[in-house]
Amino acid sequence: MTEKPEKSVRTLRVGEQVRHILSEILQRGDVHDDTLASHMVSVTEVRMSPDLRHATVFVKPLLGKDEEAVLKALRTNTAYLQREVAHRIKMKYAARLKFLADESFDEGSHIDSLLRSDHVARDLDGE
Repeated sequence: MTEKPEKSVRTLRVGEQVRHILSEILQRGDVHDDTLASHMVSVTEVRMSPDLRHATVFVKPLLGKDEEAVLKALRTNTAYLQREVAHRIKMKYAARLKFLADESFDEGSHIDSLLRSDHVARDLDGE
């Protein structure tokens, strides 16, 4: 049985630095894109590959509105965002950014609604 290796402190630290930088860029409106200018976007997590060359960026637009349009705008502006991150973090290689929607909030809401359903409540009351 092989266990997944734990993330190193370095990959976690660099991921958090990238998250802060991207959040700041998006908050200040540095990206000249109408879609991104009209939406508040939360960068919820950044997962770095062990070699720090790839970063998976999880984002969520405020209230989950226009998620596909926001993802498309981020992907369109990836080159600019990669340059900005590389400029602000002194590393040997600039990390390639990949933007994905953060589904964890949706999963949490789904689990919450299941736990509140009459069927589950009835089973829990029996204990």
